[in-house]
Amino acid sequence: MSRGATPVDPDDGLTTKERRNRPVLMVNTGDGKGKTSAACGVALRAWAQGWPIGVYQFVKSAAWKPGERDALLALGELRGDVTWERMGTGWSWSKATDPSDARAAAVEGWEAIKAGLAEERHRFWLLDEFTYPVARGWLDLADVVDTLASRPGTQHVVITGRGCPQEIIGIADLVTEMSKIKHPFDKGQRGQAGIEW
Repeated sequence: MSRGATPVDPDDGLTTKERRNRPVLMVNTGDGKGKTSAACGVALRAWAQGWPIGVYQFVKSAAWKPGERDALLALGELRGDVTWERMGTGWSWSKATDPSDARAAAVEGWEAIKAGLAEERHRFWLLDEFTYPVARGWLDLADVVDTLASRPGTQHVVITGRGCPQEIIGIADLVTEMSKIKHPFDKGQRGQAGIEW
């Protein structure tokens, strides 16, 4: 366990152990690659702690076959409670999906997440591509912020996706912005197994 010093000594009345066990809201946003992969890395750490894990993809369709899904589900069979649900109707960067279908799927998915948070169903939640339905106005932003800020227990949540609304960034404990410097797509190379999925 890390015993490193922090740049501030909070005057919150909590012990180091109590402060260490506080729930964290994380955001991986930006135009760069790796937001979901980084969040899945945190999910691996959560699995190693024996925590129940829930991964919920909000925009990517069931046709998307990410390697992280196979790995986490296999680990769940080995030991632990791992849930992976694909709630989306299309690709995050595509406008090809009927917006009314996508909106309905997002609303239904968010209601399921809210119920799960209230029940403390998982200790670790990954809301993948969640920024898109929020930024597109499919979900009530104030409801999202209130639900995430007031979640009970010690539930950690990671949100991924481009263009995260400032209101969510404002309540987050850890925000990482992925910036693209170069990408093979820029030279016309399509995604490939082991790199993109």
